[in-house]
Amino acid sequence: MPATELSFADFAHHYGQYAAAEHLDEVRARDFSQLDRLGQVYLDYTGSALAGRYQLDRYRDYVCDGIWGNPHSLNSPSRRSTEEITAARRAVLDFLNGTPDEYTVVFCANASAAIRLVAESFPFTTSSRLGILQDNHNSVLGMREYAARLGAEVTTVPLGPDLRADAAETTRVLAGGADGPSLFAYPAQSNFSGVRHSLDWIDVAHAHGWRVLLDAAALVLSQDLDLSAHKPDFVPLSFYKIFGWPTGIGCLVARKEALAELRRPWFSGGTVIASSAMGGWHALAPGAEGFEDGTPNFLGAVGVSIGLDYVANVVERAPARARMTSLLQYALNRLTELKHDNGMPMCVVYGPRDVVDRGPTIAFNIMDSNGHVVDERLAESRAVAMNIALRTGCFCNPGVGERAFDLDEDDLIRAGRLSDGQYSVDHYRHAVGVPTGGALRISLGPVSNFQDLSRFDSFMLSWQNFVQTTETLAGLPPRERC
Repeated sequence: MPATELSFADFAHHYGQYAAAEHLDEVRARDFSQLDRLGQVYLDYTGSALAGRYQLDRYRDYVCDGIWGNPHSLNSPSRRSTEEITAARRAVLDFLNGTPDEYTVVFCANASAAIRLVAESFPFTTSSRLGILQDNHNSVLGMREYAARLGAEVTTVPLGPDLRADAAETTRVLAGGADGPSLFAYPAQSNFSGVRHSLDWIDVAHAHGWRVLLDAAALVLSQDLDLSAHKPDFVPLSFYKIFGWPTGIGCLVARKEALAELRRPWFSGGTVIASSAMGGWHALAPGAEGFEDGTPNFLGAVGVSIGLDYVANVVERAPARARMTSLLQYALNRLTELKHDNGMPMCVVYGPRDVVDRGPTIAFNIMDSNGHVVDERLAESRAVAMNIALRTGCFCNPGVGERAFDLDEDDLIRAGRLSDGQYSVDHYRHAVGVPTGGALRISLGPVSNFQDLSRFDSFMLSWQNFVQTTETLAGLPPRERC
């Protein structure tokens, strides 16, 4: 197909699933009218979902109608807060089809905080193992610091050229088992490439004595996670990634038997039944409350129940998935077919080129007509000028970037030893020989539409026959972080 824009009629003819979610056009017009009023193309749903006006109005009315107090008491405002926290726990389990007999919900700041709760409390020993994929958010990679400090072996499963973990190698690592308490941690969906890793590995890991942490933060906006069919031990979530607001509240969904094995390295207000300053002892509260440090975000919990209900009953997850899948396929097709007039491809896509076992997230880089990667800062500045919100960098997932750029492991090790107090992204970039500071990422949400991708198409076509020179790079700000 030539590098020209596609009409909606042609799009609708080739991508019939899009029309299955016509109600989302009404949802967008009513609850997200600011997108079109402000002319904003929002393509960063993996970074954060957007909150709907109906959702926010319902929250405002509900909170303003009552009096809310610290839940650590028996007065009426306190009891009301306690009841909402209980209701929010139940709503989370309902959303994931989990039962309170098997799972509990620990509220915390976000998915990263949930991961840290597990990392700092997991009973690693010198005979333990921590298994992780090369495809993991930094928050999961950070677990190795706790594991290594306690002498556990850390094993990283590499990625193939398609940015998927090799199933045979993953099974081999898991089948190796371990003598001590061991943990396998991996993402249900990559926040970099959109690849969805097999949930069958949960059962494989369990069969060989591992506990499993499934990072579902990037998955549950666009795909169901059914805890009755797949039973990870720990599931970290950030609610703003599902329904946009409230921010600053997430949770750890934990199997009760697995949570009971954790050993907290400290205690705080709200996590104990009792403690003694002079006697030097404490009695940790049972279950979820033993892990919720300080006063829970009780007003945030109100927003959790409302947000989950909004996603389930207003957005409607099944037709929204169908629309996101059709838009994903269209975007992948366009990105892989666009070419400069000299025949050179206009971009390189990292990861699968189809929609099989992948979410609505695409990582790519723009190429100039000489085949050179366009600096991601230059690309982002043009996107900003065209009122398009996308993401640049390595997305806190360095492992996928290392595989996408096919970086040498020895170079990566050497780069980590270069720090002299003046370390920067460009120090690292030059040390390992990558042409840019990362990639571009677009990600779709329930109210993304064809018009958004048509505007994105115009952005891509603006690079046709572009040649990157020293002059075009002049004045770009320094890279602050990956």
